[in-house]
Amino acid sequence: MSRFEGKVVVITGAASGIGKATAEIVAGEGGTVACVDINADGLGATVSALTEAGGAATAHACDLGDPASIEACVSGIVAAHGRIDALCNVAGILRADHTHELALEDWNTILTVNLTGTFLITKACLPHLLEAKGNVVNTSSTAAMGGHPWMAAYAASKGGIASFTKVLACEYVKQGLNANMVVPGGIVTPMHGQFRMPKDCDPNLIRRIMPHVPYVGPEHVGRAIAFLASSDAGYMNGSEIRLDGGMMS
Repeated sequence: MSRFEGKVVVITGAASGIGKATAEIVAGEGGTVACVDINADGLGATVSALTEAGGAATAHACDLGDPASIEACVSGIVAAHGRIDALCNVAGILRADHTHELALEDWNTILTVNLTGTFLITKACLPHLLEAKGNVVNTSSTAAMGGHPWMAAYAASKGGIASFTKVLACEYVKQGLNANMVVPGGIVTPMHGQFRMPKDCDPNLIRRIMPHVPYVGPEHVGRAIAFLASSDAGYMNGSEIRLDGGMMS
């Protein structure tokens, strides 16, 4: 397939996990990928791998918790490529705490990166996306759809992303913008591997949010994101694709 020929696709969180898998898929389908991440080393490795495989990609280091960094990042992407056709917001952070022990600083950090960062980079890209009649694909989570214990900040951030996506879809539909989201459950990524539960948690409360089949890799979500970022999803707006192994079915 060559769904992204002549298209410039911005992907956050491209240094690893779902973001990297999405970048591989988009580049493999002819797109120019503007890879965004705070992890400069991982970002460089992703771009090197994409270009060695014959794809087109550029690296753009960015701190999604810093508005000035986001503005500079988007300006650099437009200067390099002249346009933005799709924005895939994948980057995010996660931690687990008993809610009564969750520090305000940690709450603010997660909401700043996951939710406010998604808002700010979308805002910066919107004029270019509207010009291209492009696509926004946001990454929510099953944590936003059902009770995920010990993940108050993460769930709140992902719930905000879900609502934000629907606002974009409604507000800009007549200007040609499509905004949709993926809703992953547990996926095997570096973040998944680094996740630790707090002390004295009840494992029975975790079993209810586990998939009914073995965990899968990030390419499963990447394929859904690529679909939503392409013209194949042209009649979808404000929609979601849930990828959780049937956990919430």
